[in-house]
Amino acid sequence: MKNEGEGSERPDNTAFTQQRLPAWQPILSAGIVIPGFLIIGLAFIGIGIGLFLTSQTIQVLEMDYTGVEKDSPCFRCTIQSSQNCTCDVTFSLSTLFTGPVFFYYGLSNYFQNFRKYGVSKDYYQLTGDTKYFKSPQDVCAPYAYDSKSNPIVPCGAIANSMFNDTFELYQIINGTKKQVPLDGKGISWWTDYNIKYRNPSPVNGSFANAFEGTVKPINWPKAAYELDLTDPYNNGFLNQDFLVWMRRSALPQFRKLYRRITEGDYSAGLPAGNYSLTVHYNYPVLSFDGRKKVVFSNVSWMGGKNDFLGIAYLVVGSLCVVMSVVMLIVYAKFKFSDDDA
Repeated sequence: MKNEGEGSERPDNTAFTQQRLPAWQPILSAGIVIPGFLIIGLAFIGIGIGLFLTSQTIQVLEMDYTGVEKDSPCFRCTIQSSQNCTCDVTFSLSTLFTGPVFFYYGLSNYFQNFRKYGVSKDYYQLTGDTKYFKSPQDVCAPYAYDSKSNPIVPCGAIANSMFNDTFELYQIINGTKKQVPLDGKGISWWTDYNIKYRNPSPVNGSFANAFEGTVKPINWPKAAYELDLTDPYNNGFLNQDFLVWMRRSALPQFRKLYRRITEGDYSAGLPAGNYSLTVHYNYPVLSFDGRKKVVFSNVSWMGGKNDFLGIAYLVVGSLCVVMSVVMLIVYAKFKFSDDDA
């Protein structure tokens, strides 16, 4: 009985089960490894040079407008008593800022990756499910209901803290201001606009009626259904600025796309000259030692300006070349001496 039990547990006598399949294992000799390291190193160095030089051609202009410094044009807007404050940030371009130009706003010391902040939103609300308009999920607390127990739509800390500074850009020509058109279409992720977020269906032909019995987020100046009354495809939860803000950043210093400059006389970029940026200063950051800035940038085939990527390729490539030289010296010293013996 014991012999039969052992035989029943024995695998079939096949090449696969008995591990007799033919196999190939490379033998890494010096004649393969040293040239391999050298080729990989030279390839990485070539790619690194291309990436670094391309990054140097990308134009970037950053301007801080927090208003902490007393000589800042936005200093007066940091006073708590000031409301509906505007300030003008002027700058000059010595050469053409090649288009298309991307216009970002940036924040620092702002931790959007904080877990409690990140989960503070109601996905059912944001997909247009009106059943959750009157009963927001608990994760939205303390921004689920206002002081009168009215449900907030959209609820949660992310929506409540939506960036609300607005900007107008002017080119100054012979003392007069010419407004630069800013394009805000398609600045959010395609998946956010077409799949992830949805507006509720209108009630009795009115989009605003779908929000009946709810209130706007505490820090919002107007309700979600009033974000863009001129364009129904950019209103409510599908508002481009709202979608850009709702996609959280991983690092405490970040920038988000605000507009693109691609139209009219500025389709080729921003011509050399003097400019004035009118800032409608609304978003408070001084309470958490934050900073605000605007960024103008263009892109290349590799994306935005990123010196680190090119430098990383150069460092890795150089290390591979150095290692190949070291291995060649070691191989020549010990291997050749053994052959002579």
